Amino acid sequence: MLLIPAIDLKDGKCVRLRQGRMDDNTVFSDDPVAVAGRWVAAGAQRLHLVDLDGAFAGAPRNWDVIASIRETYPDVQIQVGGGIRDLETIEGYIDAGVDFVIIGTKAVSTPHFVSDITLEFPNHVIVGLDAKDGKVAIDGWSKLSHHDVIDLAKKFEGDGVDAIIYTDISRDGMMGGVNIEATSRLARSIRIPVIASGGITNLDDIKALGEIVADGVMGAITGRAIYEGTLNFDEARKLAETY
Repeated sequence: MLLIPAIDLKDGKCVRLRQGRMDDNTVFSDDPVAVAGRWVAAGAQRLHLVDLDGAFAGAPRNWDVIASIRETYPDVQIQVGGGIRDLETIEGYIDAGVDFVIIGTKAVSTPHFVSDITLEFPNHVIVGLDAKDGKVAIDGWSKLSHHDVIDLAKKFEGDGVDAIIYTDISRDGMMGGVNIEATSRLARSIRIPVIASGGITNLDDIKALGEIVADGVMGAITGRAIYEGTLNFDEARKLAETY
């Protein structure tokens, strides 16, 4: 199982939100490139970058920081989300060397967009489904849709996306543990890999996720826990890689 450190970007800084609320954020560093280097040095094979300003604006706002991380650490995989809602943005990221773009709100609001971009950019598209009580949230988690997360995941699987990032938004940034049951249920419902996100707090969460790798969980994203020190990234990565 791949353990993927998150670097959430707001105003060019590395922050973490609680439950996606822009007004409830903690600044962890003014230098996201150095933060990326910390995780790469600890053995990270992939980084999860989120342009939080972009997610709310609907267009990239931290492009320069993302490009700098890509240029500085050419050997690590990078997946980017936040405000990716048109072909030009995707093309720009892919041309800059980003390995995977993560489509969230646009995937839900304009479903044919996903099938279009998987044809245009095969092997580079991940869909992020952020859910609460089984329903998908959009627009930076500010709205809850009527779409069922499993139904949408099956549709995007058919469109040819590489993976689904599943976030339980009631747990994200709250340090309350992973929603193992919901993550497992989703992974068992589709054939493409699921990357778990939201709620990872300690090694027990890594072990719990490891036990559902066979269901189709190929990775997990961790954020607040590795910044606040309840999870040692290097130790957790080594444990994750045993599954």
